[in-house]
Amino acid sequence: MKSKYISIIDIAKQLHISKSTVSRALTGHPSVHPETRSRVLELAQKLDYQRNPLALGLARNNTNIIGILVPEIMSTYFPSVIIGAQEVLHEAGYNAIICHNNESYNAEVLNTKLLLSYHVDGIIVSHTKETRNFDHFQMIQRRGIPLVFFNRTSDELNVPHVVVDDYEAAFRAVEHLIKIGRRRIAHLAGPDSLINTKLRQQGYLDALKKHKIPVDPDLVISYDLTLEKVRIYIKHFLELPQPPDALFTINDPTAIAAMEVIRQKGLSIPDDIAVVGFSNDLSARLVSPGLTTVAQPTFEIGREAARLLLQDITSTVKNDYSVKKAPSVMLKTKLIIRESTVMKQGK
Repeated sequence: MKSKYISIIDIAKQLHISKSTVSRALTGHPSVHPETRSRVLELAQKLDYQRNPLALGLARNNTNIIGILVPEIMSTYFPSVIIGAQEVLHEAGYNAIICHNNESYNAEVLNTKLLLSYHVDGIIVSHTKETRNFDHFQMIQRRGIPLVFFNRTSDELNVPHVVVDDYEAAFRAVEHLIKIGRRRIAHLAGPDSLINTKLRQQGYLDALKKHKIPVDPDLVISYDLTLEKVRIYIKHFLELPQPPDALFTINDPTAIAAMEVIRQKGLSIPDDIAVVGFSNDLSARLVSPGLTTVAQPTFEIGREAARLLLQDITSTVKNDYSVKKAPSVMLKTKLIIRESTVMKQGK
């Protein structure tokens, strides 16, 4: 059976020379005779030989490979962050291995071990909704491998991280609903395990408090981001004796799923109920009516996460975050107002 991979041993055997000669010829070492180098390069091309960057990296004690762990790729948020990170990493000569955890803690642990087996030089992470135990990330820290979190962070880990001001963004989104005259504002929040869930919910509560609107516990529900459950919770809201006249959701996919249920109930958006999402997913611009949402600088989030990681990797002084506070970057958001909260002119 033909081998899937061609090695320098295969080239050496065919040319009847040593593998060390092949290796030197491939790297342009001056000790190799030009005719021998030419024969080696010609055969390497004919056999589709590819150098093994992992093996080369291990010999140098670095692989120039970065791991990126994300919880999902169904929305445009995480792919956009990845693109931003890859741009910075590639400019610095690094390649990336992307691991999609499908919002599963067990998959996250397995993928973390996989990245460690590849001897990555650092890891960029946004953890899953199920992650409550951070032992696998603490293990990375103990090994001295640079680690950066983004979007979803943890109070248990003192590591560099990149976030947006979730609290302020949620406050402004809810205040927008209040300013257009809404008083029964429901909030479909994310899992309690996520810090950004708590911050956005606090922003929602404080906006109501500032404008002296009583908080109705029936109008606040945390859910596990399983979109099939949106129908259940939106139906609950709409069947209350006093249904909401506005809805603020944890993210855009939740808002868009909610809008579908609202329309199926024969209600008008925004006349009967205004809707605000979070993230400015591509789909927020494509749905009808267009979704008012909080835009996050996803591309820049990825770039900043990569910059923080590279700073740690290239630092001449080892950063010991057990004795000092890790650096953080907080980026601004922007409220994008569309027809889900404000009628088009002329209507």
